Amino acid sequence: MRKAKPKKRQILPDPVFGDVKVTRFVNHLMYDGKKNTAFEIFYSALETVKAKLPNEEKSSLEIWKAALDNITPQVEVKSRRVGGATFQVPTEIRPDRKESISMKNLILYSRKRGGKTMADKLSAEIVDAFNNQGGAFKRKEDMHRMAEANRAFAHFRF
Repeated sequence: MRKAKPKKRQILPDPVFGDVKVTRFVNHLMYDGKKNTAFEIFYSALETVKAKLPNEEKSSLEIWKAALDNITPQVEVKSRRVGGATFQVPTEIRPDRKESISMKNLILYSRKRGGKTMADKLSAEIVDAFNNQGGAFKRKEDMHRMAEANRAFAHFRF
């Protein structure tokens, strides 16, 4: 590459939990630089999650982290041209990309859901992901299934 890699920006921890992961999630959730609104949506979604799962001994933040772990893919397929044919080559995902994909999928499928407010949709998707179901979990399963089906082309890895 000709240009130098851009420096990683330092992300500050969120005000309530003091967690950088939460801030990263809120940054993905945010529209038009409205970070306060995104934080409000996230925190109210966590309160709703706590209300939906009252007999769970974990805190709502731990439930959210477990839900993210449940929908985090381990492998993905990348297109690779070899001699005129395009192969779907399964490759492992870098840890930071894994986290980013899982957050984006959770938000994407929350937005597609039916519900009154974004906080309600997000909380419903978090509960589903925690219980190994819902759109984001299905997306992860599909990614793994694709990688498994194309395992024969793994030697084309780059």
